[in-house]
Amino acid sequence: MSTIPDRAGLMLGVSAYALWGVLPLYLHLLHDVPALQVLAHRVVWSLLLLAAIVIALRRVRAIAAAARGRTLLLLAGGAALIAGNWLVYIWAVQHDHVLDASLGYFINPLVNVALGMLVLGERLRRLQGVAIGVAAIGVLLLTVQGGDALWVPLALALSFGAYGLLRKVAAIDALGGLTVETLLLAPASLAVLLWAAQDGTQAFGASTRIDVLLIAAGAVTATPLLLFAAAARRLPYATMGLLQYIAPTLQFLEAVLLFGEPVLPVHYVTFALIWSGCAIYAWDSIRAYRAVATR
Repeated sequence: MSTIPDRAGLMLGVSAYALWGVLPLYLHLLHDVPALQVLAHRVVWSLLLLAAIVIALRRVRAIAAAARGRTLLLLAGGAALIAGNWLVYIWAVQHDHVLDASLGYFINPLVNVALGMLVLGERLRRLQGVAIGVAAIGVLLLTVQGGDALWVPLALALSFGAYGLLRKVAAIDALGGLTVETLLLAPASLAVLLWAAQDGTQAFGASTRIDVLLIAAGAVTATPLLLFAAAARRLPYATMGLLQYIAPTLQFLEAVLLFGEPVLPVHYVTFALIWSGCAIYAWDSIRAYRAVATR
């Protein structure tokens, strides 16, 4: 078996994570729109786009048949987690905490490994344990030094890790799962927008520029998720594990170079430990994949 990743799959994966990486640039353009309204528009416009895709692909019946019983409960839990994740992320970008947000997504792969061990009973390889330990030291150091927004990276890492776990065990594909989750979030999202319209705080309609940006939220949300799903079917797990560091790396660079967020000494040490943990994790993933591929 070849260890060379599928070229098309690699392009799809890089595109997905690059789009997630530049997401703060889009959200910064909506800086004056309340985070809850941005989230609500993200859900509503995503649902319209996903509905069009599902209808065009004639997947309505298949998705409805899959989204029942235990699977529907798992998707409901996933919807709550991803909504919370999105809300924290939007708030972080709007309040100049992109650096903290990037830290959360550097931690996330290691959270996934820990959840797999604790919840799914997966065996933890020695280097994976070392990677988690090194990253944990970094988080602990930031805690001791009194990081003013430590809750941001922890909330992002834990919520997305738990979301991934639920989606891993839910018996439905990526498009179907995302469509159902978005549908479940739609009533609350519409309620938020109706309430904003009633009390006069609605951002939509204030200007053509804001309206276009909010409508674009559907494509901004759904496109990288669909690219990711397509890449995941083509690429080995180890390759996807490496690609996922593209997004937080871009976010880190944007926070420092574009948004001028301050980098404190504790951040340098924390990120050094997190990056070391990620490097150990990535090396272990490559080694494990090569061992399997050459058998």
